[in-house]
Amino acid sequence: METHPDLVAMRNRHEMAERFATTPKAQAVEAMALITGLYLAASPWIAGFNNFSTLAVNNLITGIAYALLMSGGFGRAYERSHSMAWGACALSVWTIFAPWVVAGDVSTTRTIVNNIIVGVIALMLALMAAAAARPVDQSSGDRSSARR
Repeated sequence: METHPDLVAMRNRHEMAERFATTPKAQAVEAMALITGLYLAASPWIAGFNNFSTLAVNNLITGIAYALLMSGGFGRAYERSHSMAWGACALSVWTIFAPWVVAGDVSTTRTIVNNIIVGVIALMLALMAAAAARPVDQSSGDRSSARR
């Protein structure tokens, strides 16, 4: 690793990513996303549709996965966790369409409204997290040298 030609650039990107991850904006997005994921996991019992077992299990699993992805549970460097935000976007879109897709007749007004609202909020937070890491991505050597 010591002989890697881009060692300095890699260290600079990592330091910039760490600095950004400690900003209040990034921490607020991360905290709101964690709360959103935990609500999604508990929503069948909070909103009262836990008798629809397929959607209840779906929301539980999807909520836990979303909370882990968005809380930085797998990566501490923000530039690495930004790709996890795109995975959280996919989970958010799945949450929106889940009442119509999962097995059984679970598409009631309560389940649809709950999943659409939570899915849209989760999608906005995931897009904010993905966009927040964008300046880190643009600092790579290839893109910055093309602008000069």
